[in-house]
Amino acid sequence: MQVEFISLSEQQTAFIAAQISRLLEPGDTVFLKGQLGTGKTFFVRAAAREMGVVDPVTSPSFTMAQSYSGKVRIHHLDLYRLSSFGSGDMADFEPFFEGDAITFVEWPEQAETFLEEPVLVIELEHLDENSRRMRFICASNQLKEGLEKIFAEAGD
Repeated sequence: MQVEFISLSEQQTAFIAAQISRLLEPGDTVFLKGQLGTGKTFFVRAAAREMGVVDPVTSPSFTMAQSYSGKVRIHHLDLYRLSSFGSGDMADFEPFFEGDAITFVEWPEQAETFLEEPVLVIELEHLDENSRRMRFICASNQLKEGLEKIFAEAGD
């Protein structure tokens, strides 16, 4: 199930990320895909703020993982610098997929076959300096319907 939205500004993207965070539950995994600079970390930052994270939310490009405390525990992984990933590597990442946390994974392509199925895949694409095409692939019809309501509000 796929839905699409064109965000015309950072404010609109932040609104969408914040609202989507309300649909997520502990144990959920979200994949974020897109070229460099499309706003993957910005999206996670806005979602984390809505979930009560007060610490700075930064790209974990060099550390590969950050964890934050808010209303719910949040793990933020960035696999961009991962040159390879095998089944033996999964043991290092298992703690980030605990049932009591929401996990956001940027650049999941490197390890996608080893990671659990996400509830949501977000594909971001540059349209211009401020606009992004946002494609959402949902694991459930309920999530798709929630997204459609958010997009109706964001378009107003």
